[in-house]
Amino acid sequence: MLLERIFTMDFFFSVLRITAPILFATLGAVIGEKAGISNIGLEGIMMISALFGSLTAYWSGSWFVGVLLALLIGILVSLLMGFFSFNLKTDIILTGVAVNMIGSGGTLFLVKVITQLTEGSAMASTTSLITKSLQTPSVNIPLLKDIPILGGIFSGHSVLTYLAFLLVFLTWVMLYRTPLGLNIRSVGENPNAAASVGVSVLRIRYIAIGFSGAMAGLGGAYMSMYYAMGWSQDMVAGRGFIALAAQAMGAGEPFGAMLAALVFGLAQALGIKVSSLGADSNLVSPIPYLVTILGLVIFALVARSRTRHRHSAAALASTAGK
Repeated sequence: MLLERIFTMDFFFSVLRITAPILFATLGAVIGEKAGISNIGLEGIMMISALFGSLTAYWSGSWFVGVLLALLIGILVSLLMGFFSFNLKTDIILTGVAVNMIGSGGTLFLVKVITQLTEGSAMASTTSLITKSLQTPSVNIPLLKDIPILGGIFSGHSVLTYLAFLLVFLTWVMLYRTPLGLNIRSVGENPNAAASVGVSVLRIRYIAIGFSGAMAGLGGAYMSMYYAMGWSQDMVAGRGFIALAAQAMGAGEPFGAMLAALVFGLAQALGIKVSSLGADSNLVSPIPYLVTILGLVIFALVARSRTRHRHSAAALASTAGK
């Protein structure tokens, strides 16, 4: 049966594997949006972090150093975006577009400069830099690995996969159980009111965009040091933009955004699985992007419906008051 051939343990294992880099970027988008920042540059930050993470892991011989450098690069690029936007007053959207362009074409230029090779040779030299010893390690969870079906789905993933899902909870705690989270939400909702009670709006925005860049940096490290085992041009393949859609579909909340990221991960895994069964790859490759568009349409309709209900309730209350 076709469904039995598609929905196997390996398929659901791949869903979590594919979801992880999207989830990292989605959490970055959530924090940015809570602070009133639309970080359009997630795609470019992931590309840049993926390159420097894999190169550093190769040069240092340590996957941990590579991940750490990718994290720092993500923070640095995002803070640079913040400087242009917050201090120099450039449009954050245009700044993000510029970062995405650098992530696409600029990284290939950097590879050619660093390796001193032509375009094709430079691509080949970075595609397979990450060997098994430099790959982020996989973790077999005790007890869980021995449970039939569940062990095959949830055990044996990269340490970064587990970190991505753990950060969903930690991000929620930070946003709703700490003073920093309260300040981030207040700056996003009403920066003037936040400033009037002594909150440094500029500092909070820098913290938020730095966190956003850190999450994108981890997503980039995941792509080059586990998912693809190396760097190649445009390897992120739209995951930064899908993360923005997941953030919107999840109503800007960590757990809602996680569920949306899982939907996109499921769609991508389904496309890959169906293609492996013999379907034309040109027909199945658009599935994740079609799901993205459909999800945003559904989200927009639901949001519009809720807005209408709120306005209707406010009008009825006003009429009753008279």
